Amino acid sequence: MAEPIRLPPQPEACELCARATPLTRHHLIPKALHSKPYVQKRYARSERITATLWVCRACHNQIHRLFGEKELALTYNSREALLGDERLRVFVAWLAGKPDGFMPRH
Repeated sequence: MAEPIRLPPQPEACELCARATPLTRHHLIPKALHSKPYVQKRYARSERITATLWVCRACHNQIHRLFGEKELALTYNSREALLGDERLRVFVAWLAGKPDGFMPRH
């Protein structure tokens, strides 16, 4: 019998801006693409499921504003890759200085 796939535990703060605020799970390889052959070829099933970040709603919204799903799956599929994009890095740095409950208006 295969080992059960375990998701990473939820941290106390957003894995991008480090604010202690309610968190959502961001799938680094978007769930909508898990059945696509180009995704299945690149990532094992366990990696597709467990590659996640716990992020606040503001960071999560910004990720999806900046990147399409295919771009997320192929290029921005790690915390480091996401923060490698200057637009997201600048947003996260700005948001990190805001109070925990702060939500930007877009």
